[in-house]
Amino acid sequence: MKERCIVIPAIKKNAVIPDQLVKKLAGVTLVQRAINTARGVLPGEDIVVLTDSQEISLICERAGVGFRRHEDLRFTTLDIVSEMRVLLEELAQEYEHCVILRASCPLLTWVDVEDAWKKYREADADSLVTVKNVRQRIWNMHGEGLEGLLDDDAASDEEKTLVVESRALIMMRLSCLQQPCEKGRGRIIPYFLNDRAIEIQGYQDWWICERLLERRHVVFVVAGWPAIGMGHVFRALMLAHEITNHRVSFVCTRESELAVESIARKDYKIVRQGEEDLADTVLALRPDLVINDILNTTTAYMKRLTTAGVRCVNFEDEGPGAPLARLVVNALYEGKTTDNLCCGPEYFCLRDEFVNAERNPFRQEVKTVLITFGGTDQHDCSRRVLDIIEPICRAYEIAVRVVAGPGYAHKEAMEEHLKKLDNPLVTFTWATNVMSRMMEGADLAICSAGRTVYELAHMCVPALVLATHEREARHTFARPRHGFAFVGIMDRVGDGRIRNTFLAMLKNTRRERFWRRQDRLDFTVNKGRVVRRMLGLLNERPQGAER
Repeated sequence: MKERCIVIPAIKKNAVIPDQLVKKLAGVTLVQRAINTARGVLPGEDIVVLTDSQEISLICERAGVGFRRHEDLRFTTLDIVSEMRVLLEELAQEYEHCVILRASCPLLTWVDVEDAWKKYREADADSLVTVKNVRQRIWNMHGEGLEGLLDDDAASDEEKTLVVESRALIMMRLSCLQQPCEKGRGRIIPYFLNDRAIEIQGYQDWWICERLLERRHVVFVVAGWPAIGMGHVFRALMLAHEITNHRVSFVCTRESELAVESIARKDYKIVRQGEEDLADTVLALRPDLVINDILNTTTAYMKRLTTAGVRCVNFEDEGPGAPLARLVVNALYEGKTTDNLCCGPEYFCLRDEFVNAERNPFRQEVKTVLITFGGTDQHDCSRRVLDIIEPICRAYEIAVRVVAGPGYAHKEAMEEHLKKLDNPLVTFTWATNVMSRMMEGADLAICSAGRTVYELAHMCVPALVLATHEREARHTFARPRHGFAFVGIMDRVGDGRIRNTFLAMLKNTRRERFWRRQDRLDFTVNKGRVVRRMLGLLNERPQGAER
């Protein structure tokens, strides 16, 4: 005797939408989709479709699965086991267990079926029923009014968590059919389906299922640790928030513990690279689109992805793998924009908090200076700059805001340093989620040469820029034509030069000239432009091998 079979009831007379079983949903008919799910579990010889339709019988024949056709067949109750009792008793001669798979629940996958089967067998149950949690307020009609239906002692407005059946899947021990009716189906266990429990009971359900089935998988591959900062992570999260019609996951490189901690707070699925190659980690998620925000990529890594038919968008990538990407976005570097390469300020993506922020007007007197060196500030540039300008700011009664990111490892040392300075005009903020608020009211800033310069330009805050390494020094947006005084690479610039540049920037004529250049800039539409380019790739046919 064989262990199990799958029965798919496909009765056209019971359809709630005309011809719903043979109508294409996201390109595949409901009955064919159910057959495909079943074929992912068992061979065609162990699958039986129960139908009243000649058309569905032909589909089964061509798909290589069994079928039983009765023209007058129609279910009149919700007890599907009783309705199919004759067929089930026939199958009981050959199989120990039966899996009843409903075609009207198209979000169910073969993975769900196998997982439910595993739990069913481990529990040694007689039956399994798919269910879902529903949290509702329950009422009953009482005359023309309402009264609480559940738990008379509870408040009438209290919500109840109900467990209701999802008619997606039933598993049963066929020997239970021989038991007396009063014993029912024996021990029944639930299998919670929840998100995939939508049953097509009308056109609205059809529309929702079609949208969900058309979703694709977008995987962001990010890097973030003290040496390279957290800018890649912040940008990836910002772009991920814009993708609502597709499934989004994150892969963090093995060094990126900081990135994992930051993304975990946002409730996305995260996978951290282990000992395997990064390409193996990414491909295991079966992505349709990969967004690489890991700086330079290698040819070997990109070939693995593109050969698997995955389309790639790479940010700030000047590595040998960049030409293999379908799109490269290098907003921090100026150059010629082509079909596959987007360069320059018009591709910088501004976070929503800045879109709604109040840009700074020009003020005749400098009252507030902002110091910020990104999410990690590995070499504690903030404290060095603070020590250089603090005596000047104290003399002119200028407030200083020092802002550090979540990866700043010198937090305690900075707090102790501020106690020794004993300057009430100096404040320190760590791991803020509202950087735009820190820039509001600032008349001048000192910062690194990363994405912060674009945010300062949007907020109309002229700034002194100190690159933290050679790569940042090539971010040529941070130059006088955009309202910035580029001082040089931090470890090659003396304190005197920083001090003198700061004093020069306190002068109204230069600061106002820089402010006017920033006031002309507009980054507010850029994010939408980049997201459209990214998601547009999902409509293209994948290149490379079939997956």
